[in-house]
Amino acid sequence: MRVLQRFYLVEVLSGVALTAAHFFRNMGAHGRRALGQKSARGAVTIQYPEERRPYSPRLRSLHRLVRREDGSPRCVACMMCETVCPAHCIYIVATEHPNPEIEKVPARFDIDIGKCVFCGYCVEACPEDAIRMDTGILEFASYSRRGMIYTQEMLLSLEPAGPDGRPQSPIPIPADRQP
Repeated sequence: MRVLQRFYLVEVLSGVALTAAHFFRNMGAHGRRALGQKSARGAVTIQYPEERRPYSPRLRSLHRLVRREDGSPRCVACMMCETVCPAHCIYIVATEHPNPEIEKVPARFDIDIGKCVFCGYCVEACPEDAIRMDTGILEFASYSRRGMIYTQEMLLSLEPAGPDGRPQSPIPIPADRQP
């Protein structure tokens, strides 16, 4: 090793120069973007929550249950979603439907969002297309584990996201935060 290499002076200075070059290049691109000019390079800063990043239409968000034309849940309590769920976060209790053409309906359909890994297996396994993950709701929180359990009524009240991907229904208030 040469004397300059032993003190790492050249290497440190070249690293500082490279970092400074990237910093000033990104700052210049950010300044152009602030003026409304397009730039393919540079830092991207999103002023959250006022400005939202566009999400993919395939993004899996909070679950919802779909209704039939008569208002009853489309779910026939076949237990396929509960069986296929790797996190075991779906709990269903079946009962008879008043209409003899429909065999069963869920008397209880709960999803523990705190356990859910948002894999989408429940949506794929459902033969009736009764459960979907297209609400666009990504922000949900609770003060307790019990508050993360979404009931059948809460899941039936949700609507699909709009064409821009934004939620159209309000986020359900968990049981531990209701007045």
